[in-house]
Amino acid sequence: MSQLIENKQRGSTLIDNKRVLLPNRIKSVRIVYPDALYRDRIGSTGTPVCAKSRREIPAAAGLRPRSPERPENDNRAVRNGCVTKTQPAGSRRYKKYLRARIAAMPAETETIAANVARVRERIARAAERANRRAEEITLVAVSKTFPAAAIREAYAAGIRHFGENRVQEWEEKHPLLEDLAATWHLVGHLQSNKAKRAARLFHEVDSLDSSALAQKLDAAAADAAAAASPPATEGEQTGRLRVLIEVRLAPEETKTGASEAELPRLAETIFSLPHLDLRGLMTIPPYFDDPEQVRPFFRRLRELRNDLSRSLGRPLPNLSMGMSHDFEVAIEEGATQVRIGTAIFGARHVM
Repeated sequence: MSQLIENKQRGSTLIDNKRVLLPNRIKSVRIVYPDALYRDRIGSTGTPVCAKSRREIPAAAGLRPRSPERPENDNRAVRNGCVTKTQPAGSRRYKKYLRARIAAMPAETETIAANVARVRERIARAAERANRRAEEITLVAVSKTFPAAAIREAYAAGIRHFGENRVQEWEEKHPLLEDLAATWHLVGHLQSNKAKRAARLFHEVDSLDSSALAQKLDAAAADAAAAASPPATEGEQTGRLRVLIEVRLAPEETKTGASEAELPRLAETIFSLPHLDLRGLMTIPPYFDDPEQVRPFFRRLRELRNDLSRSLGRPLPNLSMGMSHDFEVAIEEGATQVRIGTAIFGARHVM
């Protein structure tokens, strides 16, 4: 829902039953109200957000800035929905470009179910190109930052595997979704001090990257098995926590994961632990606008998995690789799990 508020004189106006002082000389303010799905995150009145980057626009229409360092009357110019440098209230550029947009996430025009159907069609076409069956690929819906209602909608659309990035966030949502017969994956980096909680809350940890963390998870999995939480899903090996090793294939300091050199020893350590079930490898390659540029990373992970399986004499059936922008290339290179968030739930609001 949106409306255009015309204000030809200095003063104030009502926005969602809240009186807001408008900057000097402003003639119109476009208000786009947030979708109900995001009201609990950005407030019922709609926090100023850049329509392009989704970042907050402090004081775009005279609203109090989020940062305490900026004064309440900070007159920030907005051009094409993005904040530019501060302009004098009477300048030509200020008058020309200060048409503030208070835009939260746009209202969803299509349901999550339609998005799921579209993703499954793309998976089927990619599998066909690779002479594979679509049934070989597990679709993991990455639901981080989205509420329990969105997860339920995806579940109703047939999704049975969900991925969360943070232990704390899933702790809050888990009590609202305990009735769903789904498999819950931890796909984000796990700190060792949260291993016990992760083993209790998740069926699979897809981001194991060190021997120390493996040992802590093994001990935590033993405790979780004794408590029988979470309940075992169909086909699950009771008492063993399924894990994937996250492999770092690019020399990026910000990336987590084990290096190629560390991989064989880490795999041997995990196989020696009685409460962990090593199922394969996972990677998050660098982002490229052209998905074809990611292909060598996916191919390399498949080669590492095959070499490791041969050297250890054990099957490693899972390759978790590919996200919303590149999962089709990942499937062509052998992915058995794809982690899809944006293509199912829509763009995330960055707090």
